[in-house]
This record gives sequence, C-alpha cells and structure tokens, in this order.
Amino acid sequence: MNFISTIRLVVRTLLARKGRSFLTILGIVIGVAGVIIIIALGAGAQSLVLGQITKLGSNLLSVQPGKSNEKGPPNQLFGIVVTTLINDDAKALRDPSAVPHATAVNALVRGSATVTWQNQTIDTNFIGSDYAYPNVVSITMKEGSFFDQQEEQGNANVVVLGSTVADELFGGQGVDPVGQVIKVRTASQDSTNQSGGIPLRVIGVIQPRGTTFFQDQDDQIFLPLAIGQRQLLGIHYLQAVNIKVDSSENIDQTVSDVKAVLSQRHHVKKDSDVDYTVRNIADAVSILSTITNALTLFLTAMAAIALLVGGIGILNIMMVTVAERTREIGLRKAVGANNAAVRNQFLLEAGTLTSLGGLVGILIGVVVAYLVSVLMNVLGYDWAFVISIKSVILAVGVSILTGVVFGLYPAYKASKLNPIEALRYE
Repeated sequence: MNFISTIRLVVRTLLARKGRSFLTILGIVIGVAGVIIIIALGAGAQSLVLGQITKLGSNLLSVQPGKSNEKGPPNQLFGIVVTTLINDDAKALRDPSAVPHATAVNALVRGSATVTWQNQTIDTNFIGSDYAYPNVVSITMKEGSFFDQQEEQGNANVVVLGSTVADELFGGQGVDPVGQVIKVRTASQDSTNQSGGIPLRVIGVIQPRGTTFFQDQDDQIFLPLAIGQRQLLGIHYLQAVNIKVDSSENIDQTVSDVKAVLSQRHHVKKDSDVDYTVRNIADAVSILSTITNALTLFLTAMAAIALLVGGIGILNIMMVTVAERTREIGLRKAVGANNAAVRNQFLLEAGTLTSLGGLVGILIGVVVAYLVSVLMNVLGYDWAFVISIKSVILAVGVSILTGVVFGLYPAYKASKLNPIEALRYE
C-alpha cells in the first residue's frame, strides 16, 4: 500500500506542475527519438546501398583506365582522361584460358546526348556497349530485344531505350517505340553543325530498373560500342570494362588474372607503369557500409548528447522541486516518513518523467523513420523501413538510466533534510 500511495502522490505532483513536467520530458523525447531515427536511417541507407549493388549485379569487377587507389575515387571522377584501355583489351579478357572464371565481359563508353523523334526532343545519357551488356548487368526487356553480336560488330544503326526515354518520346503519342527511327546527337556535334544527328532504329525497350547510386537507370539509351565511340564521342578508347565472375569465391583469383592480362598487354614492368585499376564491387559495398556505420555512430553520439541535456534538465528541475517542497518534505518526515520513502518518491518522479519521455520518443522516432522511408520510396529509392529492437531498448534504457542517475542526488538531498529545519523553511 505504501508503494501505491507513493505512485498516487507522484502522479498528483506531476499533474500539478504540467508545464514544468512537459518541458522536462521534452528533452528526453528529443534524445530518444533522435537515437531511434538515426539508427533507422543508417539501416535504411545500408539497405539502399546493398539494393543498388544488387541491381547492378553480383560478383562484378570493373576495369577502369588509369592507376588510382582501389579504395579511392576513380580518375575519371576528377576529369582525368586516360586512353590506354582499348577494345583489344576487352577481347583479351574474354579469353577463357586467360580469365577462366569470367562468365561475361562487357566494354563500354558513356556520354550525354540529345534524342529527337519527330517534334519530340529530350536530353538523356547514352551507353555505347558491346553485345554482352545484358549478360553482365541484370536487365529484362519490356519490348523487342537487345542488339546481338552481329548487330554490334556490324555497326548496325540500332538503339535500345530505357523506359523513361521511351515514355517521354512515345508515351504521349500512343506509338509503339520498336521500329521507330530516332536521331541522336551530342553537344559537340551541335557545335560542328551536325545538328541532324545519327539516325538509329529502336529495336527494344528495357523494363523499368529504378535508380542506382542516385542515377536514373531508365533515363538512358544503349547503342553499339562503335557508334558511341567513333560517331558520338570521337574516341578510340574505352571508359570501362565490366566483368562478371562465376562465383564470389573466385573474385580474388579473377582480379589477379585480369591484372596479369593487362600488365602483359600494357608492358607493365614495375608498379609505376600500371595504367589501369581493377575494382571489386563487393569491396565497394564494404567501404560504403563502413562509411554509413561510422556516420550512424557519430550521429547517434550527437543524439546521446540530447539525452545528456535532458538529464541535466531533470537534475535542475528536481533540485528546484526539492527546494520548493522543503516544508512538504519536513511535514512527511514529521508524521513518520523515513528517509527511504522520501528518496524513493523523488526517484520515482524522475523515473516517471524519463519513462514517459522515452515512450513518446519511441512513438515519434518510429513515425518519423516510417515517413522518411515512404518519402524515399516515392522518390524511387529502395529504402527499407528498419526499426532495430536494440535501438529501442538502448534508447529507453539510457533514458531511464538518465532519470535515475540525475534524479539520485536531488532525491538523496531531499531524504537527508532535517524535519524541524524543513518545517521552518520559508
């Protein structure tokens, strides 16, 4: 009965000071909600990264021109043009005796272009690729087909459209894209008065693929490698060679095989002669996961500071409460309340405030994390709604511990008041 009476007393006391109780709870709410939201966003970001890699395809290697730190950004990101990776390199990497675990090898170049059909004109990106692109990157055809080896090596004037390009060019007209002829030109061709562009016949449309690494995979077109190299970009070299490995266990061996082939072809005799970079997509996942984990940990620490601030607020409020209720404490002790009863009352008040703050913080954190996941999915990103039980337990546990720790001193101070001096307190 004593415990129940204490609970009732605590409830009446908190209700009598609604404004102060609300402000005290608010600091805990912000801290708990912050911890849950940040951990949920970190988990969502990791799911996004893994989803992007899955879209690209598993067990992939990427060979890029120019030597760079294999864990750092590629040279092309800094605008450095290296012309040493050529078509014959891709052909050599297709040799099963040289790279036995490579199931498909795809050479490509990229660029921006303007596409025109009748009176419709849009700006998009193009990939000049060989016939092996669908074997390396997982794609599904919505209509028609991807160009085959004969069409690619014969420099056929054909093109495959991403779903966004097809919709923008033909969707409003109700026309089947397959069989239509579009014209493709680049900015450099515009500057040389070749504004008519290259006529290409549409032979297929790819199923929607969504966004990968913040790039719309549907807002691009695919055309034979020679057209992309010579007619659009005016180059003879490659910008990348992608290799699909038969098994994740054979990736390291395949990296060694690729390096051996390229080192022999490029006459690499010492490390400073290396003019290529072989990247493992799985390593990119590991690096990005490490980055997101570090950011999540850092931001969680920032949220923990909010909990600390909330705890200091509880300490301050409880100290003020003890001072305001000195006569009440003296009266309770005068009629028989012992030190433990007074201490437990103030500890219970602090614990109640932090528990309420924790519960409200959990609710707000879950709702905000869910709304963020909905928004990201509306924007086209595969963002998972992930609420970790550990994060909830951590946030609530820390909030309750905060209340106990910061409420302990005011409670101890209240329990040690002399009843006679407390009754005489003004």
